[in-house]
Amino acid sequence: MIFIATCKMGLESVVARELSLLGIENIKKEDARVIFEGDFYTMAQACLWLRCAERLLLQVATFHAESFEELFENVRRLPLSQYFKRDTFIHVTGKSAKSTLFSVSDCQRIVKKAIVDNLKEAYNTQTLPETGERIIIEVGILHDEVTLALDACGAGLSRRGYRIRNYDAPIAESLGAGVLILSHFKPDMPLCDPMCGSGTMPIEAAMMAQNMAVGLQRSFAAETWHFIPHDCFELMRTQARDVRKNEKLLIFGSDIDERAISLSKQHAKNAGVMLNWQVMPIQKLDMSEYQKGILVCNPPYGERMLEKKDAEKLYRDMRKVFDKLPQGWSKNVITSHPDFERIYGKRADKRRNLSNGGKKCTLYTYMFER
Repeated sequence: MIFIATCKMGLESVVARELSLLGIENIKKEDARVIFEGDFYTMAQACLWLRCAERLLLQVATFHAESFEELFENVRRLPLSQYFKRDTFIHVTGKSAKSTLFSVSDCQRIVKKAIVDNLKEAYNTQTLPETGERIIIEVGILHDEVTLALDACGAGLSRRGYRIRNYDAPIAESLGAGVLILSHFKPDMPLCDPMCGSGTMPIEAAMMAQNMAVGLQRSFAAETWHFIPHDCFELMRTQARDVRKNEKLLIFGSDIDERAISLSKQHAKNAGVMLNWQVMPIQKLDMSEYQKGILVCNPPYGERMLEKKDAEKLYRDMRKVFDKLPQGWSKNVITSHPDFERIYGKRADKRRNLSNGGKKCTLYTYMFER
């Protein structure tokens, strides 16, 4: 079977590497998605372990369509009864880009009608009650090429289950994990986030360090699919529990707002990790006890949380503070501010274009000095 792991632009290579480390082969990278092959146990494993992907889809079919008639007939001819029972509640989602069929709502309607006609014929019935399990099928069209796929997730893969409330402008869990991986975080190195907000990046780092499967505390839509082996998710969960480590964590999160730290502590407790939290302005940051480490932060962009001039003052203060860190520390900052380097006062050693909440962002990395 063919599966599609969707992701934020800029994280394709990270997701591909995650899949490779899981022992999954035949991996192909495309814009904002990674395609791979496997069975239902592979699917369950990917749901539990992918840190940086957004959704996981089971590909049903691909075909070319430039008209509603082509779309309808191609869907109507598919062997869909292997996925849908007579009473399955069918929910169609959609997206379209750079294609003749640009109206997503019309495409969803046509696909739903084609599926219904298909199943009526397959089950020799005139009624489909849709009172059973809910299955989400996505119709995606790009350059007139249609992909039909079943959504294995339900809630997106970012929804780990530990975040109960969000502090202002939180970074998505999947993106936070991506920043950590791109920053070359290793379990034996200290990590600090001096503007931790909801605590996402320190918690994601702790889960990496302890080899915790990020999907262990949540359920997935595919678990209710009648056509998968009944034990595949439970078997993968058992294996995930068996490989968790109890590493000592040198992971620090601080924030100027006491509410943020209170929330971070609750989220860490929910995730099952113990970290070092402190209410503290960034100007008071002192990591001189550790000669090497990784600093990550997602400072305000000057769009929602702070006025632009206040955010820019913060960037200048960051430079003063970060320059005092021991030479063995790398600094990694994600922001959408187009003039960050100029205001910060130093060009980054590396830049990675990413997306955060629909905004184009850049991860600026200042490498440690050897």
